[in-house]
Amino acid sequence: MEVSNQPKNLDYRSLLSSPEWLVEENKFDKNKINFYETIFTVGNGYLGTRGSLEEGHEAAWPGTYINGVFDHHDSFVVDMVNAPAWPAVSIWVEGTKLSIHNCELIEYKRKLDIKKGVLHRLTRFKDSEGRITRYESLRYASLSDRHHFEVSGKVTPENYEGNIEIQSEIDGDVLNLDLTPAYKEKPEFEPEMKWIKWSKSRHLRSRSTQVLENSTYLEMETIDRPHHIGYASALQVSAPHELVSDADYNKTRQRARIKANKGEAIDFHKLTSIYTSRDVEKSKLKATCRNTLEANMSKSFEERFNDHALAWAKKWDDCDISIEGDDDINNAVRFNIYHLLITANEFDPKANVGAKSLSGEGYRGHIFWDTEIFLLPFYTFTQPPTAEALLLYRYNTKEGARDYAREGKHDGLRFPWESADTGHEVTPEWTADGTVRIWTGERELHITSMVVYAMITYYEATGNIDFVLDYGAEILFETTRFWQSRLEYNKKEDRYELTEVEGPDEFHHLVNNSVYTNWTTKWSMQKAVEYFYNLQREHSEEIEPLLNKLALDQKEVDEWKRVAEKIYIPYEPKKKLIEEFEGYFGLEDIPITQWDENDMPIYPSGYDHDNCDTTTLIKQPDVVMLMYILPDEFDEEVKKANYEYYEARTMHKSSLSPSVHTIMGIETNNHEKALQYFERAAYVDLIDNQGNTEDGMHIASAGGTWQAAVNGFGGLRIKNGQLTFKPWLPNKWKSLRFKIKWRGTDLKVCVSHEQIGLLWISESIENLAVLVMGKEIHLKPNQEISVPLG
Repeated sequence: MEVSNQPKNLDYRSLLSSPEWLVEENKFDKNKINFYETIFTVGNGYLGTRGSLEEGHEAAWPGTYINGVFDHHDSFVVDMVNAPAWPAVSIWVEGTKLSIHNCELIEYKRKLDIKKGVLHRLTRFKDSEGRITRYESLRYASLSDRHHFEVSGKVTPENYEGNIEIQSEIDGDVLNLDLTPAYKEKPEFEPEMKWIKWSKSRHLRSRSTQVLENSTYLEMETIDRPHHIGYASALQVSAPHELVSDADYNKTRQRARIKANKGEAIDFHKLTSIYTSRDVEKSKLKATCRNTLEANMSKSFEERFNDHALAWAKKWDDCDISIEGDDDINNAVRFNIYHLLITANEFDPKANVGAKSLSGEGYRGHIFWDTEIFLLPFYTFTQPPTAEALLLYRYNTKEGARDYAREGKHDGLRFPWESADTGHEVTPEWTADGTVRIWTGERELHITSMVVYAMITYYEATGNIDFVLDYGAEILFETTRFWQSRLEYNKKEDRYELTEVEGPDEFHHLVNNSVYTNWTTKWSMQKAVEYFYNLQREHSEEIEPLLNKLALDQKEVDEWKRVAEKIYIPYEPKKKLIEEFEGYFGLEDIPITQWDENDMPIYPSGYDHDNCDTTTLIKQPDVVMLMYILPDEFDEEVKKANYEYYEARTMHKSSLSPSVHTIMGIETNNHEKALQYFERAAYVDLIDNQGNTEDGMHIASAGGTWQAAVNGFGGLRIKNGQLTFKPWLPNKWKSLRFKIKWRGTDLKVCVSHEQIGLLWISESIENLAVLVMGKEIHLKPNQEISVPLG
């Protein structure tokens, strides 16, 4: 009989944080299974795993997604691959598996600890023989060792003694799925009908399985892409037990058989190490997995967990937002930050963040402009190395962007609307059923300017000139070449235009002169001219190799300047209102008059997503979005007039919408609406107000929630390279605290109704000048200052 050297009878509940850091599920609801799988995702940036029950169930959507691993086989577009699930553990009593289907659940609770990145579970099963078994588990993806994953727990026979088997497996027979399961429309689970609406795709096949001395090894490979994925796994049990290990074509399993005594807890630890051939050479994959596994097996549970919890504490020290006076909204904000922290990999400059993060297969794991506009501000101001890695993804996939520009017979770089691992456009042209044309990939050009926008914001906040010289300048200049070749000259009007495009408002396709697209194109081209001359003046020696490589000279840049000045902007300042695109004001003007139980607008009778293009109804902020990202280009009257006009016509059918309306609501003194939109943004997944959280987190909304708190209520902006603050707090809030990174230093901010406190943590001998309510304030290093807001 074997006995683990791990400690016995651990109190896992005592490891959890205080209640304000917990998100709880206090009863089992089959109709919310997939919803909780999404919000209870654990991860560490390298990998994310949905919060499925360890033993599985008929309605499960277990997903494990390794950042950067894609495959095309068996799917009409490339997919983020669903990898084998590492948490799989089941309990068998006298030969019968305990599950939600064959047992009464006397007690069922799960808690996601967002402070420590762990998922805790307590379930008491009563089987058909009246036996009550207490099952407790703690699951985490280590933040201190990003290739270590663990399920630890204990099994207690409360009212019987007998044979218990703890079974651990790694099953390589996994599929990718699409759309929404049909089972939730039925009164009972129907396994044969459950996936009727789903499209199944296979992306993995087995390379090898092996039983080792005290562990197992499984290696899978993607079918079209060259990736290998290795899993080394081991089961440790505290009680005397017989351990049986076996492997077949695509599955490994370990079973610990125990003679259990009534009331005595049996502790277990399932440890798994995961690597891919993106991390190490294929020939070294197995050895690397085994070495990491054995290193963690030699440590106690407390050592492993404490290292993980310490890494989380360091993250929260940089990223936490504290709202005094509203515990519920503070919990929701922290929940969003938690998901931001588990979805991006700061160590992988060839991976990015999909629209549903690493928590689900919605949008097939594809990368959108969400990263540049909604996510990167969070990482730029709290985790600069992560921000740099995300920006380097665009640089490292630039050849795909170059091919995309060539396909349209254009120059330079055109970044795709949906991207995966190569930088090529992967937006489907039609919906899966072939009935609806998808125009976004062909017409949403503004993502190219937004990549530039994100890079410039990163540089302004970090001062990382090496990034600009090594990567950013090339992107800036090559995207400008794309715009130069894509713009259309209207000889009659003597102006340059962009026709048949689609702006952020995706209700209106194939429009001419989208103000968002034209304005950001002009802004991006003018930045290219500005940076060309600044870099030549201040870094001539460093920039010369790039200019030679691109064959870029002053004559070409001056032509950029000339063309940019002639880009048509459909806006007359005296009229205040900005027309979203040519002809928008001539569309049928239909008001929004009804809202659902989640306070979301309801389509007017006779209208839906497919026919709103004949009306002034818009899907999400477009003109209002433009005023947010380029605030200094509009005066207060223009911002207010356009916010109030377009807000009344916005259907918010994108989760990206509420956070922008929060920030601009505060900026235009529409405070009541701003708070309303902030709650929509913060709770978008916690209450599922878009109705599709089961497909994965709305991670861009999570980033937007952070921006709403910091840029909205905190009033943070950058103006002419200087930090500015113009905060406002709701009456219920007593204070708002956050910390940002600014050019290699930390700035702590505390806002109350009466004042703003600023503490600049720096070794500088100089002062830092910031603007507070328009007044310049000089901060001395390591000396807190309070500035009245009246």
